Amino acid sequence: MTTLKQIAQSSGSVQSIQSEHWALRALKTLGRAVFYYVPSLVWLLIALVAVIWLVMSSFKTSREIFAGVWDFPKSFYLGGYIRALAQANMARYLLNTTMLAVVVVGVLDIIGAMASYVLTRYRFVLARPILLYFIAGMAIPGLLVVVPLYLLLAQLHLLDSLVGLGIVYIAVSLPFSVFVLTGFFRTIPSEIADAAVVDGASDFGVFWRVAFPLAMPGLVTISIFNFLGVWNEYLLALMLISSPDQTTLPLGLAALRVQQQMTGDWTSMFSGIVIAMIPSLIIFLLLQRRLTGGLTTGALKG
Repeated sequence: MTTLKQIAQSSGSVQSIQSEHWALRALKTLGRAVFYYVPSLVWLLIALVAVIWLVMSSFKTSREIFAGVWDFPKSFYLGGYIRALAQANMARYLLNTTMLAVVVVGVLDIIGAMASYVLTRYRFVLARPILLYFIAGMAIPGLLVVVPLYLLLAQLHLLDSLVGLGIVYIAVSLPFSVFVLTGFFRTIPSEIADAAVVDGASDFGVFWRVAFPLAMPGLVTISIFNFLGVWNEYLLALMLISSPDQTTLPLGLAALRVQQQMTGDWTSMFSGIVIAMIPSLIIFLLLQRRLTGGLTTGALKG
């Protein structure tokens, strides 16, 4: 009888210990969820409310905006979009920024991939110093290079030109592109490149037909970041662009805001913000899974 009581007591103590252990794990899981997800949900709610209010206000007249800030538009008024695209010349600014972003992203993908492939696949003395040189370029603040860039572009007769601005964007974004892509090219097994060489592929053929397609997640990642960077960049464009024909979308929005302060046309300003927001929002929503997956792959295996 004594042995049975001891066994029962020991089993009960084990069950209580297990229960306490599961309770502690549940509390830790709950605390972790509250720490990570509650701030994210709050930020998401604030962002959604701001975006919904902005879109609603773009379809109102200025009188309706002041009559009821949170009211739904009585009729979908398109006059703000018409004035923003035609009178405020937002259509021209949108075209300039789109062409600039597409060209800059394409050039960065090719040049960044070539530089990263050489620095990771070919062993030579200056490979690591060159890579560190690129990484050091990420630490230079943009404000420090504005005046030298202005003087350099003036000497090259590229001031107030989308070509000159595009060259500056490529130079500024190249260190980040090389830094990200080196992690992806390191994940490619060398046996694949060796097999391609045995099959008769040249060095460029191995890069273009084997390594470049395999690094596509990294290319998508840097393409999204570089596109958003060019699309939203304001400081360099403000310093290097002055003519209306070469104006980019952020400069156009700033000019539209100044115009709104003089005319009180809030509808046109909200409509211009929505026009500038839609392309980048669509690209991010379509490619967000590849973006997070690409960053994870390059970080874990690089």
